[in-house]
Amino acid sequence: MLSIDRLDSEILGKLTDNARSAVADLAGSLGVARNTVLSRIRRLEETGVLNGFMPLIDLEAVGVPIQAFVALELDQRKMAQVVAALSEVVHVLEINTQAGREDLLVRIAAPTHRELQEVVTNMIELDGVQHTVTTMIVSTPLPFRTRPLMKHLTAEAGFGRSTPATTP
Repeated sequence: MLSIDRLDSEILGKLTDNARSAVADLAGSLGVARNTVLSRIRRLEETGVLNGFMPLIDLEAVGVPIQAFVALELDQRKMAQVVAALSEVVHVLEINTQAGREDLLVRIAAPTHRELQEVVTNMIELDGVQHTVTTMIVSTPLPFRTRPLMKHLTAEAGFGRSTPATTP
């Protein structure tokens, strides 16, 4: 586990806001040297804290307005097989293992309710799936985020050896 400080958190936050930010712009807004920002980003990438830069795609804007979570109860011996099969389904956005009655929580998306139902039906028919519960997503008032947690975790950490010209 890498220990991150407030400067790392600020860099991650600014990259979360705009992954296309130039290193020079980040350095200027944080009041630290360009090389400091560049070395911090490299270290965050090399240690696996920062795992690439991914565009946020509005699925509704591209004609895929329907999303659901499908919880699957499995024959535990077939977990890897079910995960592999689900990974091949283009409608599957993410797969999470979980504790509780169901073993997997799968987020899916489709352009129509009919297509979504077909995806769920195909999931039920997978060898190893014993039971499913589908919950439709009506809206997402708070999308996935990490910035507030990172700020909280590093609030007392300071900027390491880098001292900003001004506090961000």
